[in-house]
Amino acid sequence: MAELVLHWHRRDLRLHDNVALTRARAQSEKVVGVFCLDPGILDADDVAPVRVKYLLACLQELAEKYRHVGSELLVLHGKPLELLPKLAETLKAATVYWNLDVEPYAQKRDHDMAIALREVGIKVETMWDQLLHTPGKILTGSKSPYKVYSPFWRNWSKQEKADPLPVITGCVGLSQAERKQLGDLALPEIPTLEDLGFSWDNPFTVPVGETEALAKLEEFTENFIEAYDGDRNLPAVDGTSRLSAALKFGAIGIRTVWQATLEAMENCRSDEAKKGITTWQQELAWREFYQHCLFFFPELAKGPYREEFQNLQWENDEVKFQAWCDGRTGYPIVDAAMRQLNETGWMHNRCRMIVASFLTKDLIINWQWGEKYFMQKLVDGDLSANNGGWQWSASSGMDPKPLRIFNPASQGKKYDAEADYIREWLPEVRSLDTKVLVTGDIPSSVRERCEYPEPIVDHSVQQREFKRLYKIMKDQNTKQ
Repeated sequence: MAELVLHWHRRDLRLHDNVALTRARAQSEKVVGVFCLDPGILDADDVAPVRVKYLLACLQELAEKYRHVGSELLVLHGKPLELLPKLAETLKAATVYWNLDVEPYAQKRDHDMAIALREVGIKVETMWDQLLHTPGKILTGSKSPYKVYSPFWRNWSKQEKADPLPVITGCVGLSQAERKQLGDLALPEIPTLEDLGFSWDNPFTVPVGETEALAKLEEFTENFIEAYDGDRNLPAVDGTSRLSAALKFGAIGIRTVWQATLEAMENCRSDEAKKGITTWQQELAWREFYQHCLFFFPELAKGPYREEFQNLQWENDEVKFQAWCDGRTGYPIVDAAMRQLNETGWMHNRCRMIVASFLTKDLIINWQWGEKYFMQKLVDGDLSANNGGWQWSASSGMDPKPLRIFNPASQGKKYDAEADYIREWLPEVRSLDTKVLVTGDIPSSVRERCEYPEPIVDHSVQQREFKRLYKIMKDQNTKQ
């Protein structure tokens, strides 16, 4: 009789191209999946209902795929450290497998879990899965982690990448006797969003689950990736992959994604096409750079990388912050982006930079307020990428050019020249002239008629004020 092994799913909600799951299947045909709905994550104040809904949809598909290969997915609800060892001991599992994570919470949880399982005589096997190159594999000449992206990319891009792994097959699930032993440890079925106390009624605008993610990857790499270098900055153009949520939850394997870029590169016929593919590969490297940064510098999760930013005198006006959240700042490109976020749980990446710059450099509000709001709304909300992006925009993170200030008018003119994006998300001003929409130079009488607010700040004034506060901060740091 085959020995039972468990695979603990977290950010790897798929059967294909899954490192630890493949190893588990190699040990035994009797491999059963486990997922734990963790109150430590679900009850946090930065959880997004749309992200929980995405997770549940992935679990539904994952459970079906396990049934298809002859096994099953057990879903638990409670503290993993209490439930998983109890489950493994009850079922007399030989080994529990899982893939590692870079986040501080996950690292502590996994360390404690390994101890708890071993204490009850159960073997633990862990691997890296969500990165093409694991932390510690891409280092500077002095063997230290990179703090700047460009040299990280140069090193990372030269390293050989692993091939995708095949989907597991021919598995065996629990026996009737084992199911009886479970009792009420595992849920009888995957709960609904409402069962967990959340609500999100809007449709997804990103591919959900393994099947959709694989189909989207194929569509993107066959039809859109070659134009990515230019199209990625145009929020009115559907020129990005929208695979960020699938990558965050591991509904698609990173090796599968990379392999698709190599195949696209082999088939392209122009330098422009190659540039598009390379640019998208660089985005994958950005994802890994931020994960490596969080792994080596876990303090990023709690505050700025540049310690002097602890002394910057943020204004932190709560009324202005709420206007930013609601998409009522009076700056069309900013408001359009925030409304896209609020209505869909997703925002175009160029717009993420625009609104982050506006919050930190125009409203002079602490970037951590915006970081948290994004996590409360984004379907692809991921600690390392979200934190890295916000610190980049705030100039508080790892970057050789520390001070960037985006002008909303010039950003609108350059990236939404026909105001198509603005019109999509700001219906009250849809009929206005394109020029006034992209610049935001809308007369007060027209704003009143359209019930669209006056600008809550003057960009040129606030730009000077932020630079003044920034200089004070720098001077204070020099004196210390």
